[in-house]
This record gives sequence, structure tokens and C-alpha cells, in this order.
Amino acid sequence: MYELIQVGPQSYYIESPAKIGIYRRNDTDIYLVDSGNDKEAGKKILKIALQNNWTVKGIINTHSNADHIGGNNHIQKNTGCPVFANGIEAAFTNYPLLEPSFLYGGFPCKELRCKFLMAKESVATGFSSPEFPSELEPVALPGHFFDMTGIRVPDGTVFIADCVSSPQTLEKYGVTFIYDVAQYLATLDKIETMEAEVFVPSHAEVTRDIRPLAAANRAKIYEIREKIAGICTSPQTIDSIIQTIFKSYRLTMSMEQYVLVGSTIRSYLSWMKECGDIDFLTEDSALVWRTITSQAAMSSIHTDNNLI
Repeated sequence: MYELIQVGPQSYYIESPAKIGIYRRNDTDIYLVDSGNDKEAGKKILKIALQNNWTVKGIINTHSNADHIGGNNHIQKNTGCPVFANGIEAAFTNYPLLEPSFLYGGFPCKELRCKFLMAKESVATGFSSPEFPSELEPVALPGHFFDMTGIRVPDGTVFIADCVSSPQTLEKYGVTFIYDVAQYLATLDKIETMEAEVFVPSHAEVTRDIRPLAAANRAKIYEIREKIAGICTSPQTIDSIIQTIFKSYRLTMSMEQYVLVGSTIRSYLSWMKECGDIDFLTEDSALVWRTITSQAAMSSIHTDNNLI
């Protein structure tokens, strides 16, 4: 863990729970693509930089999940380097309480104000900052999170953040976090046709052919869609849907997993509603979800009964 691996003439990554990218601008100056999950990750990054006689000139955050910005605070305090983040990601990086608040849908309890979901704050500016290295190409990859952005390095390496998970991760966790399912699917379509010397995903193996990973992640989306549609053949509250999903994938319930999976299931419901697969109604002062096919069948039954 925390091994430095070179993947291109100017590109490296540090093996960690979420890969930390490195762009070597010249013999001495480097830019990080994400910073790991906490202060300890930041310390390890600076140690690696020192061992290679490198100076960290900036941190480029692909998105603002805590496991990608957790080292920002320590590195920025010790080097004074700028942090760059795109759009809403910059707001979440500057005000990390936003992440657990967003996931929970209210003020987060102490169990959610932890380093897994809430990094220490750092000062981030947008990619339009004059300090942003102009030779790097931001690549919009929304879906997993609001304004997630990949980074293309001049040597042809593309750091693609969390737009794909490994088959092992998909098997282990069943439901990976997604904010906007429609945009996520569009991002998978985009990377399948993208040209690169090498792709560096944060949570999957480095590869020159991203298509199998994109296909596996797309298949998982439609698998979960079918599960939800099956669950909702009878009216279900969101919590009952979440409970059934946890049981189906044999997930362990915790407050952290509840908000991550719960937020993702809500995103699936919004997407499925807009696709015309599902709709909500109110029953006995509860909001419930039911598949459209079930509703149509029920309407047919009621009509037939009225004719008898």
C-alpha cells in the first residue's frame, strides 16, 4: 500500500484505497490528482515527494468525496499549495460538512461526522484559476457525484476517478454510490469511446481498454433497476426498499452504509420515475413507490370489477 507506480512518461499513481494520481510537470514539480482519505495519507504523499526530490505545486480534486480530499488539509498546510476543484465539488471541499448533510438529508449525527464521510476543510478554487496548469485537460465525468471531473495528462494518461468500480467491488458491495443515474450512464458511454494511452480509475485496476469495466458497471445499474422494479410491484416506502436491497445483497447495516445506499436508492427512484418505470403515491400518510406496470394492472382490475 502507498507504493509509487509509474504509468506514463509524466504520470504516476500511489496505490491506496482510492488511487492518488501524480502529474510530473518537470524534474521537480508535481501536481496531485486527489489526496487520499486522511491526514496519514497526506503524510505518506509528502514523504514520497521528498524521497523523489519533488515539490507538490497543487492538488487537483476529481470530486469532493472524503476519500479523495482527505489529505488536502495536511498537504496544503505544509506546502501552501493551491487546491483545485470543479463547480459544486469546490463548495463541498471548502465546506466538508455538506457531504454528510447531503447524504443524510438533514443535520448529520456524530456517527456521520467522521473522516469516512467528512474530510477536514481545505481552501479550493475552480479550474479557471490562473494557477491551474493549463496543459492539463479536465474531462467532465458527472454521475457518481455532482461535477466529478477526470484529468487528462499530456502523455495520454487519463485519471478517471470513480466512474467505474472493479468487478470485485461490484460483487462485494452490490450497490455503489451514484448521485445521478442518467448522467452516470452517459459518462460510461463517454469513456467507452474515449482514446487514452492508459486509464487510471480510483477503485479499479489500471487499464488500456476501459470498455469491459464500463460494460460491467452498466450491467450492474440495470440489475439494480430490475431489483427495485420487482420490489415495488406492491407499494413500498423508501426504507422498505432499502431494507430489501440490503438483504438481497447481504449488506451490513450501519449508519454510514444506510446513508450511502439510501441516497443511491433515492437517485435510482428519481431516474426510474423519469424513465416511466415507477411512480409514487401517498397511502395512509406515507409516501410509497410502485412500478407503473403494477399500477396499470391494478387499474385494469378495478375497471373489470366495476363492470361486473
